[in-house]
Amino acid sequence: MSIASMTGFAREAGVTGAYQWAWELKTVNGRGLEVRVRTPSGLDAMGEEARGQILKALTRGQGQLNLSLSKASSAPKLRVNQDVLQSLLSALTGLSLPENVKPASLDGLLAVRGVVELDDDADDPGQNEELAAALRAGVGTLIEALKAARLKEGQALSAVLRQQLDLISRLVDEAETSPARQPEAIRARLEAQIAELFEGKHALDPARLHQEAVLIAARADIREELDRLRAHVDAARGLLQEGGPVGRRLDFLAQEFGREANTLCAKANDVSLSRIGLELKAVIEQFREQVQNVE
Repeated sequence: MSIASMTGFAREAGVTGAYQWAWELKTVNGRGLEVRVRTPSGLDAMGEEARGQILKALTRGQGQLNLSLSKASSAPKLRVNQDVLQSLLSALTGLSLPENVKPASLDGLLAVRGVVELDDDADDPGQNEELAAALRAGVGTLIEALKAARLKEGQALSAVLRQQLDLISRLVDEAETSPARQPEAIRARLEAQIAELFEGKHALDPARLHQEAVLIAARADIREELDRLRAHVDAARGLLQEGGPVGRRLDFLAQEFGREANTLCAKANDVSLSRIGLELKAVIEQFREQVQNVE
């Protein structure tokens, strides 16, 4: 199983009857899982149903789901209000008209307000069962497309993380083999510092100098930090191999990497070790930033 990125985009569109519709779903990284929905009037229930499906399909990320809907232009649908028309006809029956007044015609009756009405029900997308079925099917396809996009992004992200772990491992090896960690090297630096301080007028007992060098080396020993860094590298590689929603665990390891690198820098007793520690901190920070995108 591969890891997935929290970044992704998918679009699913179609035509159903007189309606053109399009779902769009975009996700970015987030601590938890949140999905916001925007739908046209009358389709709020459809939007909430789609939101529920997305929440079941994903584990982390902030998402925005949008539904756009348009209807092909057509002549408005009209209907005759039979009740109003019959009332008018009943009122006109038996009515005595002056000689100069003509009887009511059909076109005149239809022109009376309320006799002819727009068929509003035909324009309500929320009442269109065929459209609802198409939108539901579109949501399913949309979610699968988004998951595929996040997995593809996750593959590229995994390659970057593995490269960074390799670099961390190499820097740990450099620190492990650094000559600056040896008591003899520390002793030589102490001798040079003392000679510069006393300008060669005084010298410490060689045995005492060696003893001090050993004590300093013990206080500056980074063996535990190196061992823990290697263990964290192995754990991170294992999570990448495991795949799935491992972002939170990788984030925890990134924090542990940072703590060990900080301690290594604090214990560094030589410029070369300080350089390695600073490089480690830089790579670990890059690793941590990339991990923020893992689901």
